[in-house]
Amino acid sequence: MQSDVIVIGSGIGGLVTATGLAAKGAKVLVLERYLIPGGSAGYFERQGYRFDVGASMIFGFGQNGTTNLLTRALQAVNVSLEAIPDPVQIHYHLPNGLNLKVDKVYEKFLQNLTAYFPNESQGIRRFYDECWKVFHCLNSMDLLSLEEPRYLMRVFFQHPLACLGLVKYLPQNTGDIARRYIKDPELLKFLDMECYCWSVVPADMTPMINAGMVFSDRHYGGVNYPKGGVGQIAQKLVEGLVKAGSQIQYQARVTKIIIENRRAVGVQLANGEIHRAKRIVSNATRWDTFQKLLTQEKFSIGERNWQERYQKSPSFLSLHMGVKAEVLPKHTECHHIVLENWEKMTEPEGTLFVSIPTLLDPDLAPAGHHIIHAFTPHWIDEWKGLSVKEYQVKKEEAAWRMIDRLEKIFPGLNAALDYLEVGTPLTHRRFLGRQDGTYGPIPRRKLRGLLGMPFNRTSIPGLYCVGDSTFPGQGLNAVAFSGFACAHRIAVDLGL
Repeated sequence: MQSDVIVIGSGIGGLVTATGLAAKGAKVLVLERYLIPGGSAGYFERQGYRFDVGASMIFGFGQNGTTNLLTRALQAVNVSLEAIPDPVQIHYHLPNGLNLKVDKVYEKFLQNLTAYFPNESQGIRRFYDECWKVFHCLNSMDLLSLEEPRYLMRVFFQHPLACLGLVKYLPQNTGDIARRYIKDPELLKFLDMECYCWSVVPADMTPMINAGMVFSDRHYGGVNYPKGGVGQIAQKLVEGLVKAGSQIQYQARVTKIIIENRRAVGVQLANGEIHRAKRIVSNATRWDTFQKLLTQEKFSIGERNWQERYQKSPSFLSLHMGVKAEVLPKHTECHHIVLENWEKMTEPEGTLFVSIPTLLDPDLAPAGHHIIHAFTPHWIDEWKGLSVKEYQVKKEEAAWRMIDRLEKIFPGLNAALDYLEVGTPLTHRRFLGRQDGTYGPIPRRKLRGLLGMPFNRTSIPGLYCVGDSTFPGQGLNAVAFSGFACAHRIAVDLGL
């Protein structure tokens, strides 16, 4: 098959790009280094358990508006996926007894938070109401490529007030807006955690547009878990891709993007195989794309500027556990965040993220058992240069530190363990092909909202980037946005 487009990597951003183009009639070839699609949104199976590789808290499966990007991506290639609604986004276990559930019902969430900070009741409502203003702007228009002038003109004439609203918020960060309404330092720390749990940076460095999307969509479209596990999203997108007449090739590790006459024209695989296409899309991280796949190319000024503005976030230490069901108290929620000391929020092993997807889909574990996936930030440098024995000892020690913290919420967890697998940043790098196993880019310093994030086109004609290194950043729904935008921009460039 002569391809119109080659997509390097089958993460959700790459697959949404591929399916969007296939739905328009393009011949797309997706090249995936691993055995299954999905990347960080993949899965693996052990002893009757089906584990999600990454987080299980999924946005984008709503039925209304335009921000339900995963629903729309599946519909574009005539496939669907049952999703199970989660009544609570997160159960926070935070310092000074701040034990709070983020209920799907907006008013109930505000009541729960105001109960802890009664003197800030007005500020709490005004801040989160401002997040809704951002969301309503986004949710009123098709979210496509901001690099396509005709789209921008059409959207502006159809939704002038919404566009002007987004322009207003584009250079702003969440912390700046929060401090207009809120003074209590503890509450501001809580808002830092509200941002950190998905952006990996505090509110001062989290773009307001991203916060507006997350803090509102959890009450609008809600958090919904895909039946069969997160890996089903990628599996269904691949099914739709193939139905639409395109292809995916597994165990196809791209080692080089081929440049001829200063234009991207193809890729070379580790086995020496060469594939050519009219357009090349990299779903690898920006560091992997420009430092490994384009080793002979000089950085453009724009790329150098991006490298100076952004750095790699840490990776994670992950525990995938199978446990006896009776260890979980009644009314346990699916998602938890644990932090004992505000000062350690962004440090390795500071914030502990927990997902228990079998509370929503029991079929992911053997009868009478649950899955607990716990993960915490870790830098890869801490895991380099160890002997095999030192590596195993370090993994075991870190795992039991995490389990000890979870014991405070789920007493008896240690005794209830049926299966345990530990993944380090080295594991993430090996299986996901992401430099240093990084979660994605984070600002080196405070920037002006989303203005520093690059779009899909690059300085090399014919080469595009998609995923969390491009606008609007990290998170499954955000990379789906980048995929919609990338597919739209390439479709226009190809005249589809």
